[in-house]
This record gives sequence, structure tokens and C-alpha cells, in this order.
Amino acid sequence: MAQTGGQRRSNAKMVSWSVLTRIQATLQKEMVREFLAEFMSTYVMMVFGLGSVAHMVLGGKTFGSFLSVNLGFGFGVTIGMHVAGNISGAHMNAAVTFTTCALGRMPWRKFPVYVLGQFLGSFMAAVTIYGLFYSAIIHFSGNLLTVTGPTATAGIFATYLPEHMMLWRGFLDEMFVTGMLQLCLFAITDKDNNPALQGTEALVVGVLIVIIGASLGMNTGYAMNPSRDLPPRFFTFIAGWGKQVFSAGDNWWWVPVVAPLLGAYLGGIIYVIFIGSSIPRKPQRLENSMVCEDHRITVLPKTSPSMTSPITPSIQPAPPLSGSMLLEQF
Repeated sequence: MAQTGGQRRSNAKMVSWSVLTRIQATLQKEMVREFLAEFMSTYVMMVFGLGSVAHMVLGGKTFGSFLSVNLGFGFGVTIGMHVAGNISGAHMNAAVTFTTCALGRMPWRKFPVYVLGQFLGSFMAAVTIYGLFYSAIIHFSGNLLTVTGPTATAGIFATYLPEHMMLWRGFLDEMFVTGMLQLCLFAITDKDNNPALQGTEALVVGVLIVIIGASLGMNTGYAMNPSRDLPPRFFTFIAGWGKQVFSAGDNWWWVPVVAPLLGAYLGGIIYVIFIGSSIPRKPQRLENSMVCEDHRITVLPKTSPSMTSPITPSIQPAPPLSGSMLLEQF
């Protein structure tokens, strides 16, 4: 019996070790690591960002302001980039991922993996903020979850069109703001131009978010990101705010999804055409290539068996080798 019990424990340990080994092997796969990186970085960014909005809405001027929201999202992006920057690039933004794929900087097969990770991370951040601030939300709203009005709390989680804006103006605003974001991201990370110092990229991008919010964020709340807006909005729909989260503001919900995609792509194209293509590139050589300019070799002509006297050699330029072309990097 003792041996039987010992064998069972040994078998259980072997099974557990086998399961852990398989899990570890799965987590080491590139796609899985990139999915988890986007999930975690987006979660971190959104927790800090939504938390700062909750302070502004629920605490008033005592605990928050629009500046604190800009700082929360800006430095939330900074920390998110530190969480996953060397694994997935820490896009945290479906519009940035879309533009990266559309311009050929990343294969399209990774697009759904990145976006799924971002959406799940954003959704879980909304769940977290709702749980942390539940008592304050109920107290502020009088136990009535509303989308509009003086005690509205849906704006903690997603953006809504203000009364002074029309739908088409809001669409153009989101396009422009996201285009500025993408253009500046390319400038910050372009090693052939004047990029941020190595190790400071995350901080500079965070400052960029703060600047955009402080200068251009009033009209639409500068969502700039389908991954920032749609998952938390869907959470509020199932958490008790109802269908109005989609119908409010002339059905505003689709604008923070579509406009950032178009804006980011246009911003990326503008940078590539007007800035990227005008930067002088250093020519690159093929591996093992040789440059034959001004290089001469001695060639001895064939001699017949009867020729005994030496022949003065002729000197000719060597023909270019097949691997000696200069590549121009575009």
C-alpha cells in the first residue's frame, strides 16, 4: 500500500511537471508572447487612464481634472511600453497596429493577435476600474447608471460626443488627432531621422499623449484608439448602462473605431512620403561583394608551345563581379 501511494504521488508529480512544461513551451511561442504582451501593456495603460477619468468624474476638482486625465493616459502609455516594448512593440492601439501592417512593417497574420490582446486587456481594465470604484459610482449616480446628464458615469469608460460637436466634425477631429499621433510616433522612432534617445522612447511617447490631450482633446476626448474605446463601451453595455452607450451622440460609438484607423494610416503615409522618402539613405553592399573601381589586374595571354620568349603582359580593367552591385536603401 505504501508503495502504491508513493507511486501515485510520483505519477502525479510527473503529470504536473509535464503540464507545466507544455504550458511553458506554449508561452514561449512568438505569437503567444506577443498576444500576452499586448494584453498586459493595454491593461496597464487603461487602468491608469480610466482610473484618472474616474477621479475627475467622481471626485470633481478635489481629486482630478482634465490635466490629470492627460497625465494618467500619457504616463499609462509610458509604463505600458516598458511592460511590453521589447516583445510586441507595445502598440496598445488597433489603429497603430493597422497602420503598421498596412505599410508593410508587420505581417497581417499578426493583426488579429495584437488586436485581440488589446481588446481583452482594455475590457479587463474596465472591469477592474468598475470594481474598484463601484461604491463611488453608485454614490455619485444615486444608484442610477446613466449615459448623459449631470450624474452620468458612462463617460468614465468611453468617449461621448459633446453637445457643441456634430457627428461629422467629430469624425474629422478623431481622424486628425490620430493622424498627428501616428506621424509623431514615426518621427520618434525613425532611426534615420532624429529619433528619441535610446531608452527614452517610452517617456517621449507618454509626453506626446499628454501634449495631444492638452491641446486637442476637448472636442471628442481624443480616443485615437479603437482598443481604448470599444471594449470598455461594450462592458458598460452589459454592466447596466444599457443600449444608450451605443445610441448616444447620434450613434457616436463607431466613430472612435473607424476614424482612428483612417487617421493613423493617413498620418503614416504623410510621414513616409514627405519626411521618410526625403531622408538620404546610406548605400548598402551585398554580402561578400567587391568594388572594382580603379582596380586593375594583370592578364597573361595564351602562348603557343613554340614560344620561348616572354610576352609583355597587357593590363586591362577587371570586369565587375556579379555580386558587386551597390544597393540603395529606399
